[in-house]
Amino acid sequence: MRVYLDNAATTALDPLVLEAMMPYLTNHFGNASSIHSHGRETRSAIEIARKKIADLLNTTAAELFFTSGGTEADNTAIIGAVDKHDIKHIITSKLEHHAVLHTVQYLEKLNRVTVHYVEVNELGVIDLAHLESLLKTYPNALVSLMHGNNEIGNILDLKKVGELCQNYKAFFHSDTVQTIGHYPLHLYSLPVDFIAGSAHKFHGPKGIGLLYLKSGSAIYPYMHGGAQERNMRGGTENTAAIVGMAKALELAYQRMEEDRVHITALKKYMIGELNGIPGLLFNGESANTEKSLMHVLNVSLPPSENNEMLVMNLDIAKISASAGSACTSGTNIGSHVLEAIGAKDDWGYVRFSFGRNNTKEEIDYCIQTLVKSIK
Repeated sequence: MRVYLDNAATTALDPLVLEAMMPYLTNHFGNASSIHSHGRETRSAIEIARKKIADLLNTTAAELFFTSGGTEADNTAIIGAVDKHDIKHIITSKLEHHAVLHTVQYLEKLNRVTVHYVEVNELGVIDLAHLESLLKTYPNALVSLMHGNNEIGNILDLKKVGELCQNYKAFFHSDTVQTIGHYPLHLYSLPVDFIAGSAHKFHGPKGIGLLYLKSGSAIYPYMHGGAQERNMRGGTENTAAIVGMAKALELAYQRMEEDRVHITALKKYMIGELNGIPGLLFNGESANTEKSLMHVLNVSLPPSENNEMLVMNLDIAKISASAGSACTSGTNIGSHVLEAIGAKDDWGYVRFSFGRNNTKEEIDYCIQTLVKSIK
């Protein structure tokens, strides 16, 4: 038995997505910028895909731009907004994905912005009162806070944060890589200026993502070299991947309720079984199914000489999961998220993340293997 419990890192490509992509990997190979028939057929496919994605996300096609993934989308939103609006202050948290943290730290190193970090508690919950205090002190800032944390699963209330940003005339960017395709997003009514998404998180292809720019929230482009994506992203479009992302999101919405019920049941079952392991703790809000991503569960185990081998032992047993550590010694760079919520470096940390293809039998096998590894 091989068990894959690392769906927050990437998901398996859906066969129907591959089927939709194949014509654009073979016969329909034209450059979408060409005006002849080969180019026009690929241009048409791209715009049909854009409209499909826009409809699913409750926005307009004019507000969506294709990128190489979530990282590029985050970089584009942050750097483009700073350049366009002469932003001097960025408000974020120490729990953000490195696509955000490294970008804002880079801008700060160049003395282009000052970065301010919102306080979080031991569960990783954003302190909204402190956020408002920062917004009062630094109006017209750029706020970047992720929707669903990829390590501890915490979900942010986008509406509340967005309304706070509007009150203080701040721009709001959110990395929604872990939530697009898993939760419905009504972008038309959400007070969010920029969001980022990535197809391979919802059974689409790797190397393709999207950036949402709310109408009226213009930014400068990050990628130069061509007029593609309405002058917002130079470079020949990856037609097959764009078609694949649209198909993957369409399937995700068709299966969203079915997947929610199935994945939530698996997570609740695993939480119940893990509660029987002495000393085991859950990190962040990941064990609270009302406040966390349905597919992420982050656990910690008391200090043991076996902790360093924990994920390796799971891998030897053909179980794929992710490791985390609060330490940053040598080349073993640990989790900045766990460090930010006070995790201790002598404990063992594992993130399990579930998907539509997982089964209860796989969870049972994983728990049995984990108990053996601890012993």
